[in-house]
Amino acid sequence: QVQLVESGGGLVQPGGSLRLSCAASGSIFSTNNMGWYRQAPGKEHQWVASDIRGGNTYYSDSVKGRFTFSRDNARNTVFLQMDSLTVEGTAVYYCNTAGVTLTWGRGTQVTVSS
Repeated sequence: QVQLVESGGGLVQPGGSLRLSCAASGSIFSTNNMGWYRQAPGKEHQWVASDIRGGNTYYSDSVKGRFTFSRDNARNTVFLQMDSLTVEGTAVYYCNTAGVTLTWGRGTQVTVSS
């Protein structure tokens, strides 16, 4: 069972930046399209960004131009650089395959507040 471990969250002021990381226990990234998702309190998981095996990247309209997806297959890690954060970005952030085929990790809490 592959385990996903997200990290890098925290408290940041509006307009600030954070870089999230997601590490996998197995070598899955090189063979899977990966995605970042978030879950705000009381809401379901929402897709944020994904890539095609390290190639093209795709973003939800709400984060386009502010977030950047990247990966390091050799380190079994994907990243989400989040710039110009807004309070709407407050959520627990998760990674998973683009088809959400793995068990969710614990996520990493991002709180955007002044």
